[in-house]
Amino acid sequence: MIPPIQTPWEPDIWRRELRQAIRSSQVLLDELCIKDIDVLQHPDFAVLVPRIFAARMQIGAADDPLLRQVLAQPAETVAVAGFANDPLAETDRRQVKVSAPGLIHKYQGRALLITTSGCAINCRYCFRRHFPYAEHREQGHTQALQAIRLDTSLREVILSGGDPLLLDDRALLHLLRELDDIGHVERVRIHSRIPIVLPQRITAGLVDVLQSTNLRLVLVVHSNHANELDHNTARALAVLKQTGLWILNQSVLLRGVNDKLETLVALSEKLFDQGVQPYYLHMPDHVAGTAHFFVEDKQAITLYKGMQAQLPGYLVPKLVREIPGEPAKQFVQAPHI
Repeated sequence: MIPPIQTPWEPDIWRRELRQAIRSSQVLLDELCIKDIDVLQHPDFAVLVPRIFAARMQIGAADDPLLRQVLAQPAETVAVAGFANDPLAETDRRQVKVSAPGLIHKYQGRALLITTSGCAINCRYCFRRHFPYAEHREQGHTQALQAIRLDTSLREVILSGGDPLLLDDRALLHLLRELDDIGHVERVRIHSRIPIVLPQRITAGLVDVLQSTNLRLVLVVHSNHANELDHNTARALAVLKQTGLWILNQSVLLRGVNDKLETLVALSEKLFDQGVQPYYLHMPDHVAGTAHFFVEDKQAITLYKGMQAQLPGYLVPKLVREIPGEPAKQFVQAPHI
């Protein structure tokens, strides 16, 4: 059955939604009618939750998997050995090459461009929650674009952040046009949680921007639980698919959020229903303040084997972790298709 054509949102709705986002854990709990949970009143890493995302949480459920991802709790202040501010060594020049402000080279043939420091939601497990964005800020990305022009080994540029879809349409159009003019760049990959947490950002203006380039565009969204996916995300993803984007999903395996087999199976199934290919299931990084989300390898491998047994191979994401200095992400367990 051919799905019906979906229409994008009006241009100003997403900005209003972002202005009205919840910025306090206590306010979030009050609106969900949840009591007797300790929260951090003034966390170092700010609370930010769009109301359209909070609306998918269950009223009165302190263990809601979406709530756990965004609620600032005292566990974040507990120092745990082995958990660091920069577990992926992105600020360690011995491990990662930075040829210009915001341009990070980890793997052969591609480079990651930090487009913005902001996100539409602040996930408490974020691996860049301590990242020194101020050191990588550059108006217009002039130096980064010049470095890309000079490095003919680069075939792909990854737009990351923060969230690149927080750029306004004019800035994103400028960036894509500049990359389009670099002959050796063939692909641009956009990493964004926005189609999941703030789907109203998918406007006609954004669609025009995405269709303005000759580059091959890949969108990697980020959803950790099937409850994050509803009629709004289905609409947003359908609009994006209509532009010709190849859409993948990466998840993070998180204790108390998606560390059950039935949860991971349901997520893969629902992603596919909404036109998204499961891509990566990341082991959580050892980020300071996030140890309460950690899942051990033994449990992860058991879950992964269960997914292989219940799902067709194309719905089983690769179970991986990132290790600084390695030439690629490392499989926790090699997939058996």
